[in-house]
Amino acid sequence: MLTQSAEQRRVVVTGLGAVTAVGHDVASFWQALVAGESGIRRVQRFDPSPFASQMGAEVLDWEADQHMDPKEARRSDRYTHFGYVAASQAVADSGLDLEAEDGDRIGVMIGSGIGGMYTYESQLAVLAERGPRKVSPFTIPSLIGNMCSGMVAIKYGVRGPNFGLVSACATGAHAIGEAMHTIQRGDADVMIAGGSEAAITPFAYATFCAMKAMSERNDEPARASRPFDRQRDGFVMGEGAGILILESLEHARARGARIYCELAGYAASCDAFHITQPDPEGRGLLLAMSRAIGKAGLAPGDIDYINAHGTSTPYNDKFETLAIKKLFGEHASRLAVSSTKSMTGHLLGAAGGIESVIAIKTIETGTIAPTINLDEPDLPDCDLDYVPHTARAKPVRAVLSNNLGFGGQNASLVFKAM
Repeated sequence: MLTQSAEQRRVVVTGLGAVTAVGHDVASFWQALVAGESGIRRVQRFDPSPFASQMGAEVLDWEADQHMDPKEARRSDRYTHFGYVAASQAVADSGLDLEAEDGDRIGVMIGSGIGGMYTYESQLAVLAERGPRKVSPFTIPSLIGNMCSGMVAIKYGVRGPNFGLVSACATGAHAIGEAMHTIQRGDADVMIAGGSEAAITPFAYATFCAMKAMSERNDEPARASRPFDRQRDGFVMGEGAGILILESLEHARARGARIYCELAGYAASCDAFHITQPDPEGRGLLLAMSRAIGKAGLAPGDIDYINAHGTSTPYNDKFETLAIKKLFGEHASRLAVSSTKSMTGHLLGAAGGIESVIAIKTIETGTIAPTINLDEPDLPDCDLDYVPHTARAKPVRAVLSNNLGFGGQNASLVFKAM
């Protein structure tokens, strides 16, 4: 349990970084979302013809060695590239001079739901085709899920708490929340936190297609991710990274930092119901949302906007809506709720990272990004205000961001204006 003094240590956001299919930095990413642009198209990195789902939100026109040392790029996986570059953006955005800071008081917590899938597949092919002696000695360092955190720490010489979390599609949100706790309990003053994922590969597609989890609307990729719509038929995979710079309020003020907002609440829970299907009563998510809001010192009626997990799968959208209605009661009908996965695709372990960036930009700009492709809400199960088709101008003081993962794991974050 946090001590009273730790509970009073406020945590703020001072830097943002993002690499996504709709923009390789925060500015272009946010501009595309507000314009309702989809990053989903037919997969280009491999021939998707044999697969039931042939679409993805890929990061295109991207060469890692243009953003980081070419030697380091060759020795690391695509998921590490995304997280490393997004972290670099976030540090630059924060204005932190890490050479002047005490590196013992700065940590890194960047999670990945799957880790180095490109490395895993490519080196298995080397083993099969050329034998064990040809397998790269960098295979293990490339594919393990904590390596992005390690490489970011090496880049900046920061020696505080450092590890990678894994909780499937709740990973990025859990990483940010646990980084918040690290600052609150006094183990760090600054944390670089978020999620990164690069799982648009043949093997990953084969496995998700086998589960019947991905959309098969291959004839119109940009319209395939349609959260809360009656015609939704599964998620569309995305890739990229979203990273935040978190600081104690005292540290940020002492250096005169520009503060985006406060990360005021976080909670984690488990459905304890099924390995892939959400609890049909929404109990686990309801618990995470209510605890996060309470820890933020708010009531449900204080939340202005929810960035929903909203995966465009039949079960998630229905049960997430149910949980929201149970917690918020009459206020649920007044809430703005949107799923930006309709544009970015589902970034799995990085979803909580980029959706936290979205939550923060919503507070900063007073603009709510839409749920595109919502042509026919799935009534009566999906009957909230999902901000369909076009962005909405609205003053927003407090945002709740939800993420759910296989295994029944839930995470909710609350960001609020200062």
